Amino acid sequence: MAGVDRAVPPALTHAGPDRFLWALDKLTTAVEWLHRNDRRDHPPVRPVDRDIPLLVSEVRAEADEVISLRLTSPDGAPLPTWQPGAHLDVVLPFGRKRQYSLCGDPGERGHYRIAVRRLADGDGGSREIHDELRSGSRIIARGPRNAFPFITAPSYLFIAGGIGITPILPMVRTAAARGANWRLVYTGRSRESMPFLGELAALDPARVWIRPDTEFGIPASGAELLEHSPPDAAVYCCGPIPMITGVRVDLPGSGADSLHWERFSAPPIVDGRPFTVELARTGETVEVPADRSALDVIGEVLPQVPYSCRQGFCGTCHVRVLAGEVDHRGRAEEDRMAICTSRATGRVVLDL
Repeated sequence: MAGVDRAVPPALTHAGPDRFLWALDKLTTAVEWLHRNDRRDHPPVRPVDRDIPLLVSEVRAEADEVISLRLTSPDGAPLPTWQPGAHLDVVLPFGRKRQYSLCGDPGERGHYRIAVRRLADGDGGSREIHDELRSGSRIIARGPRNAFPFITAPSYLFIAGGIGITPILPMVRTAAARGANWRLVYTGRSRESMPFLGELAALDPARVWIRPDTEFGIPASGAELLEHSPPDAAVYCCGPIPMITGVRVDLPGSGADSLHWERFSAPPIVDGRPFTVELARTGETVEVPADRSALDVIGEVLPQVPYSCRQGFCGTCHVRVLAGEVDHRGRAEEDRMAICTSRATGRVVLDL
């Protein structure tokens, strides 16, 4: 999910550990609601329906449990252009669809690069990439899409946590090429778990702070990360939910101007209640339990249903509502439902 915060004081406080992700996400509910319903931040991502056949031309180990894939066109044709912050929707050989940030050079048309951390307790997408894809494998991608646009600013602070370096790396290179005043703070469990350290070492060392938890004992607070901000900087942050939440809470006390953030995981379902979805075009009815999204359940009967961010922001999965009352938990028109995050009261009829 991508978002934008201005440096104004929100009515939030730090959450303590355990009951952990729920509590942290609950703290930012008010700010997220404002973000999702404020269309001034930036327009929804336009759906990109083209299928791009891609050839895996190289698989490279970048860190513990992290590999990068170099992706080229099978016929050698130039690939569609992209800007920093963009991602691909990758259709894996077994049918799973996953989103991966482009982390190469935006000016390079001959290949794309993505990086994937293996998640042993994930839902299988990362394991499939690590275990099944080899040099010579073929996949289909859709995009590139950009829900995390990189704005022009005189100064930047980039904050990346672990695999969150992937959308940040092209931004850092672009800021450096523009001659902007920039700093990068890169956190992770250990140096061995943090990809692309070699590439970052080739940048200006005075502007880069590598902060592994193993060398500092505890994860960094938001205030500690923001200490490195140039005056009036645009802050770009990507990583785990606790890190982003800490930065958002402490932003008003920093010298930064704005915060632009993206997280890879879907937000926890808070106060979820079961409801029923009727699919008008197919005539099927599905039951959505309290702890699952409508997108997850609908995807089991309609695997082709489009989606991208899975967090209510981009607009790809918004569906017209024909009947029923929607609990809007995403940025959608009143007559549409963001099926990845929004819920319904009782029964809802969708144009699917």
